[in-house]
Amino acid sequence: MIAPWSASRPAPQLPAQPRDADGAMAAGTTVDHLTETYRAHYRSLLGLAALLLDDTASCEDVVQEAFIRVHSARSRVREPEKTLAYLRQTVVNLSRSTLRRRILGLKLLSKPMPDMASAEEGAYARIEQDELKRALRKLQRRQREVLVLRYFADMTEAQVAETLGISLGSVKAYGSRGIAALRVAMGAPA
Repeated sequence: MIAPWSASRPAPQLPAQPRDADGAMAAGTTVDHLTETYRAHYRSLLGLAALLLDDTASCEDVVQEAFIRVHSARSRVREPEKTLAYLRQTVVNLSRSTLRRRILGLKLLSKPMPDMASAEEGAYARIEQDELKRALRKLQRRQREVLVLRYFADMTEAQVAETLGISLGSVKAYGSRGIAALRVAMGAPA
């Protein structure tokens, strides 16, 4: 049997944990905190992605990728209570990227794909109501993002503004216009 490290060669040292100016351990999101956040908020983040995307598999991929990215960058999240906000922002950004890639892919297709129902559509139908989904898709991108974050993710207007990187007034304007458009699309009284 060969020993992994010979006596003449010392075992490698683990990288030192980041420390601040006082020599104390630098704050950051711990793996345990991220695990608890996963257990507590995975479904709500999946729902957030479902309102921005159109199939369950993509939603699951986006949420998993968001957790992977936050895990990789957990030392940069100095305040653990901001982990969920960072995850939400990552889910929104990854959803946007997914949609951009899809649009580019559709432009590059020479022939349109036949309209066939996939197996995921049955599972996706359980996530949200079809009527609301159709109405949300008709909205402008920013209106949809504001409404999803404000009412589905239950964020305040200030949190939505911070997440999307827009002003509070823009959040209010997009929200108001989006609700008006939803009322018209769904046939609700004004």
